[in-house]
Amino acid sequence: MREYLVFRLYGPMASWGELAVGEQRVSADHPSRSALLGLLGAALGVRRDDEAGQQALSRGYRFGVKLIAAGMPLRDYHTVQWPDMPKKFSYRSRRQEVRDKEKLNTILSSREYRSDSLSVVAVEAAPDAPHGLSMLADALRSPVFLPYLGRKSCPLALPLDPKLGGFDTLKQALDSRDDEPFVPSIDLDDDEGPTTEIDLGRDGQARYFWDEAMAGVGMDATLQLTRHDQPLSRRRWQFEPRRELVYLAGGKQ
Repeated sequence: MREYLVFRLYGPMASWGELAVGEQRVSADHPSRSALLGLLGAALGVRRDDEAGQQALSRGYRFGVKLIAAGMPLRDYHTVQWPDMPKKFSYRSRRQEVRDKEKLNTILSSREYRSDSLSVVAVEAAPDAPHGLSMLADALRSPVFLPYLGRKSCPLALPLDPKLGGFDTLKQALDSRDDEPFVPSIDLDDDEGPTTEIDLGRDGQARYFWDEAMAGVGMDATLQLTRHDQPLSRRRWQFEPRRELVYLAGGKQ
């Protein structure tokens, strides 16, 4: 039996960044490893420029994700003014960048999001993990820095609700939240009239994702993905590829 920390991720908007080339900022449909490590780091108060702390987090934890609802894709556009970049010169401030109006260029960039996505995450600690899972649970309940869903513009809409438990397999850990209501039913009418209850459903095919290094998952991988979300340096914003295994569950969840 293994111990896991299980919590949920839900928000009206989420953005799970993939490779960003040029003006395109795409989003995956499920949380990336770098985003989950960033969420733990924010909760614990580990700053991005703390390379040793970030590397300890990266070595210390593995993740499994159950994607219950991928959410609807959403895209917005940004126009950004950008100056010419002369050689051997660096701007010291944004004000200095845009001071010379005749040297400004305009870049149109697009950013992708997922609207109304819901995931359950299970965290497994490695032997050299810098913090125990119980400490992680406390940090997620009372985070040092504000956690968000990939971007600062994507806040959580429900508490993370972290819970510790022992399970025979990773799949059991990820399925352990199935019987819990997503949100309490809401009575939209007065007590004397008919009631209408809102409960976000779980219909559809759930998908499970996990780190290749995880053992005792209780699932046979349907396919494998290559994701460029293993942090090398948060300060320099560098990542390397890793293999992620996927199980596609059939039927109604």
